[in-house]
Amino acid sequence: MRAGGLLTDATRAAAGAGAEARAPVPRLDHAVYGNGRVLALVSPTSAIEWLCLPRFDSGSVFGRLLDAARGGCFRILPRDGERAGRLDYVPNTNVVRLLFEDADAAWEVVDFAPRIPRGLDVEVPIEIVRIVRPLRGLPRLRVDFDPRPDYARASGELHETAHGLEVRGLAHPLCLATNLPLSYLLSRTDFVLDHPIFFTLTWGPREEPPTLALVEHARAMTIAGWRAWAKTCALPTYAPTHVLRSALCLKLHAYHDTGAIIAAATTSIPEAMGTPRTWDYRYCWLRDAAFVVEALRRLGHLAEGERFIRYLRDTIGDEPLQPVYGIGGERDLTEEPLPHLAGFGGNGWVRRGNAAFAQRQHDLMGEIVLCLDTFLGDPRIVHDEPQHYFPLIARLVERAIELAPRHDTGIWEFRTMLRPYTFSRAMCWAAIQRGAKIARRFGRHADAERWERIAASERDVILTRGYDPRLGYFTQALDGEHPDASNLLLPTIGIIDARDPRFVSTVDAYAERLTAGGFMQRYCNLDDFGETTSAFTICSFWWAEALALMGRLDEAREVFEHLIGHRNPVGLFSEDIDPATGRLLGNFPQAYTHVGLIHAATTIGELLEAREGRVRAWA
Repeated sequence: MRAGGLLTDATRAAAGAGAEARAPVPRLDHAVYGNGRVLALVSPTSAIEWLCLPRFDSGSVFGRLLDAARGGCFRILPRDGERAGRLDYVPNTNVVRLLFEDADAAWEVVDFAPRIPRGLDVEVPIEIVRIVRPLRGLPRLRVDFDPRPDYARASGELHETAHGLEVRGLAHPLCLATNLPLSYLLSRTDFVLDHPIFFTLTWGPREEPPTLALVEHARAMTIAGWRAWAKTCALPTYAPTHVLRSALCLKLHAYHDTGAIIAAATTSIPEAMGTPRTWDYRYCWLRDAAFVVEALRRLGHLAEGERFIRYLRDTIGDEPLQPVYGIGGERDLTEEPLPHLAGFGGNGWVRRGNAAFAQRQHDLMGEIVLCLDTFLGDPRIVHDEPQHYFPLIARLVERAIELAPRHDTGIWEFRTMLRPYTFSRAMCWAAIQRGAKIARRFGRHADAERWERIAASERDVILTRGYDPRLGYFTQALDGEHPDASNLLLPTIGIIDARDPRFVSTVDAYAERLTAGGFMQRYCNLDDFGETTSAFTICSFWWAEALALMGRLDEAREVFEHLIGHRNPVGLFSEDIDPATGRLLGNFPQAYTHVGLIHAATTIGELLEAREGRVRAWA
């Protein structure tokens, strides 16, 4: 749950209106593509159903994902109307290829956002490109270009220019350039595809009109750039193809301009249909971002972490720490309902903004200090003045000491249920313990000794009050009774060994109490909205990794492979899975889920190599 603000009458009414005529649940079979400034979702029908410009968190230009009738989309239609093709990625890239075939003809649609290598950097315009090519016969097609800017609240008037069309009604015009006659585009007239056609949709005017040759060059360079990035991934021997797709997906969530890392590309895809569990994930949760940074670091990618740490220093300054920020460092993410949109599958409850920015989540200091520790201690990174980070680390450690005993909203962002959550307390311990290690490294021995004493005391509290021997598992809150899947992470932060009988019994108890349909839920107690029914997908990856760390590798693989069987056709996951149907739900694609996949696969792979004697060269 990424908790939004308390429910308003207007939002309740919008949800009720959406529920009256709820459509069948759409499938999240989309591919995502982008370049660090642009993120778009394209469906197997060729419809671009989600695109926000000029930033990830701007108003949608195409929002059909959240309103099939009013949201707007951009699609290439065959003569017999919309139908699905074969959607896939160009191998080892974030360039999308969609193949259509019928008895008489075949054609392809290639979608990408230009990402052109320029020395040690990349050129990333706010632009998407579509190329439509005939492959066999003479396909007869038409183009449905239907922008509805600002979440379908702006007029989106189309005006002809010397080089194409302008979409007006925004702060800057959107410019569509094409080699297709504009009359065909404006009238949606059928045409015969006997040569490649292209479309470029750009925020603001281009410096020069595009040509097919320029567009093809951008495609080739974008493919080359992505493949160069993919080549530097240090993949595990277990599930390497799935890990690579997850890594490429995570890279798309990193905002090029500031280094912020968003939780997901979308807003308001519900955790469960027919509920108000809809949140806007197009912002930078410090927790999620730290997990993304560690997953990419584990694969050998460090630049994303360096940029995130810079964003962190720029953003938090001396202000109180908050859980989530805007991608430009914005602190106020006040939530706003968008009741004119029907919602995903008619679910209603569409929101922008996220009121979690005002919550108290005490685990944050732990994730940030862990992130700083791994990067400051990595010999591949040169820090001119690493000691300059120590005041920030000391502030985070002291804040963790202060907040550890206090109640918070927890990792799942309960809005009215402040408790002494076990995971929050454990992450405060991680901040203190790891801060002491950093202090030793910088010669701050007095700080290190004091923090080590406090960390030892905190660990005793967590292991004594967080584990209930009668129940046989770590509980959601200290002295509590409910299971909570976040405790599956306790060995990964080092507070307990995975083979400790207390942790082993916890994993076995969670498998019995928290699973449905072979998927792990976050918790089973009631929350602010009642009963939660969907499985939070990363929890199942945590389960697989926990089993591997316990030495039960065959069980770990079974859980992992069951999960992989529920990825979408291009290898992507959303936030949740409905255990009853296996359908993907929740915002999409979800960075956190792909982090869990990477960590689970890497851990399983390393331990399988050790078990099977493949820990040497050429083994």
